[in-house]
Amino acid sequence: MMANTQPPFKVLGIQQIAIGGTDKVQMKKLWIDMLGLEVTGTFQSERENVDEDICTMGVGPFKVEVDLMQPMDINKKPAVHVTPLNHVGLWIDDLPAAVQWLTAQGVRFAPGGIRKGAAGFDICFLHPKANDEFPIAGEGVLIEMVQAPPAVVAAFAKLAA
Repeated sequence: MMANTQPPFKVLGIQQIAIGGTDKVQMKKLWIDMLGLEVTGTFQSERENVDEDICTMGVGPFKVEVDLMQPMDINKKPAVHVTPLNHVGLWIDDLPAAVQWLTAQGVRFAPGGIRKGAAGFDICFLHPKANDEFPIAGEGVLIEMVQAPPAVVAAFAKLAA
């Protein structure tokens, strides 16, 4: 499955970190009250069992989300509070190309495919655990791939120049 070709996409930078806990109020004391992050949105999904506050740090195309998540029902899956660092989100310049190429290389994706995420960007997840069919995965870490909007792609390209 492993090919010696260059990926047809680039990982541009960190788009988000997602932190799960049983009580968003407690998490907000640190991230908002103490560290000064701003709440820029909220997201609730019974299907994904999440009640989330979307916070931000930084500015412009280099803004990073810090998503504070608690389960809507602590007894249901997915359990967004286990583990506390729920996932890392990466800006990707060409998400469909990334999914196609990575799948061909044997990378395992979580169910759900490419879809709209909480912040409105197209997203998908790399599975935290490999299997026989797809021997490459996050080794215990859930990784979200996020389609970068054109302004973010351009800003990273300018920074790299």
